[in-house]
Amino acid sequence: MKAIWNNQIIAESDETIVVEGNHYFPPSAIKQEFFANSTHETYCPWKGTASYYNLVSNGQENKNAAWYYPTPKQAASNIKDYVAFYPVVKVSA
Repeated sequence: MKAIWNNQIIAESDETIVVEGNHYFPPSAIKQEFFANSTHETYCPWKGTASYYNLVSNGQENKNAAWYYPTPKQAASNIKDYVAFYPVVKVSA
């Protein structure tokens, strides 16, 4: 699977995990140069608190377009630190 934003491949892996229709990419699959930490957080009752990244490429920024669970609840422990994207990022095979 590839995650593409702003004509850049920002993540690529054959080992994504699909949860609720979203592909979660392993932390090693994301290209760090396109990711900037965000202070935004959201809460999911069964996964826990999500942290976010802003995407940055070619002088453009897409705020809070990627998220991950640094300390997920037990039910979501398999996606700890894996990164998923909002639909503004094209994820395809």
